[in-house]
Amino acid sequence: MATTTPEAPPAVEAPHLGTKMSRAWPISFALAVAFTFVLYQWILPNSSQQVRDIFRAWLPLSAVNEAVIWAIFALGLNVVVGYAGLLDLGYVAFWAIGGYTAAWLMSGFDIQITPGFANLKVNIFGHPPIGQETGVHLNFWLVLPIAGLFCALCGIIIGAPTLRLKSDYLALVTLGFGEIIPQIFTNGDDIGGWNVSNGPRGIVPIDPIPTGPFALIPGVPKVLGPFDLTYKFLVYAGLAALFLFISLRIREGRLGRAWLAIREDELAASMMGVPLMRTKLAAYGVGAFAGGIGGVAYATHVNAVLPDRFNFSISITLLAMVVLGGMGNVYGVVIGALSLAWINSTGLAQFGNTVNDALGTNINFPSNNFLLFGLILVLMMLFRREGLIPETRTRQVLQEPERGELEAVGADLEGDPGDLAEAAEAER
Repeated sequence: MATTTPEAPPAVEAPHLGTKMSRAWPISFALAVAFTFVLYQWILPNSSQQVRDIFRAWLPLSAVNEAVIWAIFALGLNVVVGYAGLLDLGYVAFWAIGGYTAAWLMSGFDIQITPGFANLKVNIFGHPPIGQETGVHLNFWLVLPIAGLFCALCGIIIGAPTLRLKSDYLALVTLGFGEIIPQIFTNGDDIGGWNVSNGPRGIVPIDPIPTGPFALIPGVPKVLGPFDLTYKFLVYAGLAALFLFISLRIREGRLGRAWLAIREDELAASMMGVPLMRTKLAAYGVGAFAGGIGGVAYATHVNAVLPDRFNFSISITLLAMVVLGGMGNVYGVVIGALSLAWINSTGLAQFGNTVNDALGTNINFPSNNFLLFGLILVLMMLFRREGLIPETRTRQVLQEPERGELEAVGADLEGDPGDLAEAAEAER
């Protein structure tokens, strides 16, 4: 009589930790945005004067909004540097192009191409300020994709002849690109007799942000002017969340995997059939698209576009945000951007005031920001090279033992060579 063996019960897989973490981060981001809005919209106005003074000194809402805009730029640069591994030292150029696109399409400035276009009046769902009816006035929500696509096109045009270069040579070319574009806008008040950028005076003011159907909600203004900071915060946070979502979705797709393959080993990626040039151009285009959107947001934040804001130090600061936050990890990049932006705008100055009051000194901490910034970079590279919240692959690569360490440990072992890695890890 044949006997039957009872089937084993199906194995129950434990929930994957990465899945839990991937869900926790978006929820945490949404809760942080909601808490910040409630805090500045309703809690602080009804709190004591002392509490309001503390927040006004250490964490003003204008600094929070600017930090969120910095996060948008850092996410765009993370696509180029963190995903594709292309060193870009001229990312500020896309910031400038996006900002001036907003100025051309959302202000009373006349681009004096020919005399016939003087006093041009174009209004497509725009909200020009009183006395600024001339010029081109497009709706903010229409300008966002226009500026993003225009910057993406510029990124592809610039990248097509330069992305054949590698490493240091690519960095030098992008550095030159980042220096040329701001100079064009600085001297753009007389390009062949045409006033394209209003020169060093910049373009002021920029049209406010319309709220559209949200204006039907009680308390929400019809347009967001220079002093509607809490509702502007929601707009900027929404743009950051949008590009956060785009970055995560692209990374999981075929294009994202191609970027990571190029970052790890360009030769191996090409041998496996990855089209190098087209894939690199896609990285430049996506990163430039984020730069264009961030440029429009920044123009509405400061209500102006000034050419002296687009200097080389901005590109270096953005690159530091990506590296310190965790290159390749979008959430680490966001935290790194928010932290460094707050330090540069408010944190360092207030910390200096506290130290001077306590010690009776008179040290100008903001004037030494690059000294302290460099010290932070050195300490991070010495003790945490992978960043605050590193990507898993980057952490494994940077924390694995060096070949010399393995050989030194192997010389003292007489057992199985397969124990070399375990011994090296134990010694670390």
